[in-house]
Amino acid sequence: MRKSRNSPKETGLSRVPVWVWRALMLRLPVNDATRVRAKSIATVEYNLDIDYVGDGVRDHRLDVLVPRGAPESLPVYVYFHGGGWTSGDKSSLTKYCASQAEEGMIVVNANYRMATRFQLSHMMSDGNDVLDWVARNISEFGGDPSRIVLGGDSAGGHIAALLTASAFEPELAAHYNISPRVDRSNLLGLVQHCSIADFSVMFERGFVLSLNFLRILLPARGRGLHLRSAARFMSPIEWLDSGFPPVFITTSERDYFYRANLNFIAALRKRSVLVDTLIYARNRVNTRHTWQQESRHPESQEVYRRLGDFVRRVAPRPVVLA
Repeated sequence: MRKSRNSPKETGLSRVPVWVWRALMLRLPVNDATRVRAKSIATVEYNLDIDYVGDGVRDHRLDVLVPRGAPESLPVYVYFHGGGWTSGDKSSLTKYCASQAEEGMIVVNANYRMATRFQLSHMMSDGNDVLDWVARNISEFGGDPSRIVLGGDSAGGHIAALLTASAFEPELAAHYNISPRVDRSNLLGLVQHCSIADFSVMFERGFVLSLNFLRILLPARGRGLHLRSAARFMSPIEWLDSGFPPVFITTSERDYFYRANLNFIAALRKRSVLVDTLIYARNRVNTRHTWQQESRHPESQEVYRRLGDFVRRVAPRPVVLA
């Protein structure tokens, strides 16, 4: 596993237990009034709470946000919310996703099952089902299923990265018992906002999360498993050798997972994968963990501009030959 230099000085926190992190990250579903305010971007059409599995469970709902009057088939940005794998809801990302739709893409904002009741295998299965739904249905909303970019913040970014890796690595897909529903040639990019793509940092002294975060993501809380070996199948950074699409990574020195992001950037560049980065120094006070969701900050607006440029570059409009 790769080494990383984490210290409590970088994060202000060390070995936080699961229940404390869940309290810090908790995002309850917003009420109707809050969602109306989140839908204040009038140039976007909101298709909310679509059941992508068909079981009526909120964890299996997604939103599709479409720029009004889009004249052509658009790239699709599939987004997974964060919350430490234990909390969160897509509703808190409505404004963020609408801001991306304004940049000229169809945005799919998805929920998924979470720990501690469920494990990472369930999250991967749900993410795979989201992609299956996108492949079968997104053209009805004006999206091009051959031009997909995955993304997410924090734990959601981790899920997006692991889904991307599983599309290129059959061993990883088999580990999670999934059959990728989108051809890897249609996965054209990956977006990481304060994500954790390198689980080796979990074992570093002073890391922000306790090792119980590894355990809650594993079957039977990891009993009988060697944690470092199990972490290999949880770390996208370990699965980059068979090809990987371009990646856009945003982080800051105030981000809990800053070192994991630097490790991921270095690993991608070592394999000549195109990486676009936006990294803020500690003196930018608006860049704490998952700051990208707060649209009023200029740093967030820069993320949105750069993300739009990234998607247009990696998922351009197909050239139609006369």
